[in-house]
Amino acid sequence: MEKKLKNGAKKNFIPLLFNKGAFLKIFLLKFNIKKKKTYNLKEKKNKFYHSLSCENIYLKNKSDNFSKENFPKKKSWLLLPLASIYLFYICCPTYANASVNISSERVSDSSKIKFNDNKKNKNKTQKRFETKFFKKKTKKEFYLLKRISDLLKEMDHHVSRPIKDALILLLATVFVVPLMRKLNTSPILGFLAAGLILGPNGFGLIHRIGASKTLAEFGVVFFLFEMGLELSMSRLKSLGLDVFGLGSLQWLITGMILASISLVSHASIETAVVIGFGIALSSSAFVLQLLSERGEVGTRFGRASFGILLFQDLAVVPLLVVVPLLSAGSGDFGSLLKALGLAAGKAAVALGVIFLGGRTCLEPVFRFGASAKSPEAFVAAILVTVLTMSTLTESLGLSDTLGAFLAGVLLAETKYRHQIEADIAPFRGLLLGLFFITVGFGIDISLMTGNFLIIIFLLFNLLFIKTSIITALSRSFGINFSNSQRTGLILAQGGEFAFVTFGLAQKSNLLPPQLAQLLFLIVALSMVMTPFLSSTGSKIGASIESKRGLIGARKEDVADAKDYVVVAGFGRVGQSVCDLLDARLIRYMAFDLSPAKVIEARNKGLSVFFGDACRPEVLKAAGIKNPKAVIVTLDDQNGASRAVNALRREYPNIQIFVRAKDAKHQKRLQLGGATAIVPELLESSLLLGGAVLLSYGTPIEEVNSLIEEARKKTLMDAGLEINGLTNYSLQKNEEKN
Repeated sequence: MEKKLKNGAKKNFIPLLFNKGAFLKIFLLKFNIKKKKTYNLKEKKNKFYHSLSCENIYLKNKSDNFSKENFPKKKSWLLLPLASIYLFYICCPTYANASVNISSERVSDSSKIKFNDNKKNKNKTQKRFETKFFKKKTKKEFYLLKRISDLLKEMDHHVSRPIKDALILLLATVFVVPLMRKLNTSPILGFLAAGLILGPNGFGLIHRIGASKTLAEFGVVFFLFEMGLELSMSRLKSLGLDVFGLGSLQWLITGMILASISLVSHASIETAVVIGFGIALSSSAFVLQLLSERGEVGTRFGRASFGILLFQDLAVVPLLVVVPLLSAGSGDFGSLLKALGLAAGKAAVALGVIFLGGRTCLEPVFRFGASAKSPEAFVAAILVTVLTMSTLTESLGLSDTLGAFLAGVLLAETKYRHQIEADIAPFRGLLLGLFFITVGFGIDISLMTGNFLIIIFLLFNLLFIKTSIITALSRSFGINFSNSQRTGLILAQGGEFAFVTFGLAQKSNLLPPQLAQLLFLIVALSMVMTPFLSSTGSKIGASIESKRGLIGARKEDVADAKDYVVVAGFGRVGQSVCDLLDARLIRYMAFDLSPAKVIEARNKGLSVFFGDACRPEVLKAAGIKNPKAVIVTLDDQNGASRAVNALRREYPNIQIFVRAKDAKHQKRLQLGGATAIVPELLESSLLLGGAVLLSYGTPIEEVNSLIEEARKKTLMDAGLEINGLTNYSLQKNEEKN
């Protein structure tokens, strides 16, 4: 029976790519189709042709024939990448046979192609399509292609599936990061796309999805550990208002509003509570990675975002406690309150034990690892610490990421912090990329195509509601609108703990499987939107700052201004100083007289204002009555000297740091009352000398030792042992002890 293929076949072209037999049929016809000629699909006895046949493929329009007008116009540039995709596709062990059966899990009911998995459709009769693919002149080329694929398939039998999965994931990482860098885009989007293509909803090249997700969770664990290393207990205390004030209100209010909306949608009270408070969580992995990439962790909206995320890690504990109680029918207020009280007490005891035990045990462990003078032993100590702390908190009912974060905070006070951070970076980067890939695994395109309008409606409502709530709360905590809307947009997505919450609710029969899958897809898509939302917030903030003007600072910018460090001048040196302060979450305000520099910095969300910070009246007008310290980075020698004199008269007890051009300038600054004076040419001369020594084969350890000795000698010769860096450092250490 022969029928003409209707024009609708063009729409079937892309779905055909998901079956290698259909793909090869189309690919070869690209070479052989002649004008107005129709190819009849007849059964061939030749084994070679038979091996290339397409079995169990059913076209929705029951067509047997292919003609030239039914295919897109020939594009030679498309042939090579398509052939490469095909060659890689058929070499996967899942598709070792030319006859491919694809289960209904991968293809939606609305798909153009339906695959039969040992079950006959009563309304469709089984058909086998085979065609004369090529003429004699092309036989050799495709015979060679098949021989190569056969050899690769034979090699697959000698390689285990976990190794192949790991190899594919590593290859994806190798190609994704450089490609996204060239496109000037966040690598997160590339990892998500790789997960979509490689996962069960794409080509299905990754088989052990569960194992990959388990390994990927360690990426988030190591990332939170690294973030903890950036904080000390004193800096963590400075985030208290953002964590327990802004963070708690955000989670409670957002959860209640979303739960109320779920109730209006005819959900039960138990289901509404799970949905509302589960979606109220945001993604620490996505947000902190974006802030880290863009150097915005230390900005005002970066600190607010970090505080909210830190509270959400704590909020996971009561949420996971409540879900089983709701499913067991113990949903009365008294039972829930009692369970939450027990969970809070358990969490407090657990955190206290971890904190005290960590401060007692971690220092000796790393001292012992460092004494071995073995990089392997030191890295092993790091891994043991992270995994032990995360496992301990998880066993006590807390999140594993919270344990890793606490371990980082405790180690931030030790002298091993920098070495730990350097050693852990490769593990964190690789595993975190794997986490983003596994998020891409959960994006089910077939589910989205069947419920497109519903999913888009729910997705944009979620983003709008969370953005509005977080923006309003941030404004109420004294954060300006520019930073508030950036905080709201970057935290609008769902979080990785939403997957855990909804998965537990599904097992507890609180969520139907269809609803759980829909929520998984919405959360994953909201994560995909995060880089775009962050960029949108930056553009809106830049537009707002350009209209605000340059002169002066608003009250919301300088809350608790007594804790601020003032940086006079935002040139090359001033920017480097501010970057260091940002990295340690030390709040600062920088002033500069260049409008261009101020506009550029404020567009990035930095606390930089137009004005002369060397004039005390400017600082008072900005709301800074008693700064913690002042750093003078001016190039002009006379201006720097006048600034030191004026600041010392107005603020007798503050620390004043300044750079000196030469010895004469240094003496003037000392007489003016500067706390610490750094010779401007000191570091450049030391680095230059070190480079020369390295070129002569001097070991790097010896070069570093010589540079440190020369630095100390220069500072002491400059009188800094009396009125400068050495004395200041010793004094601060004595105060700490």
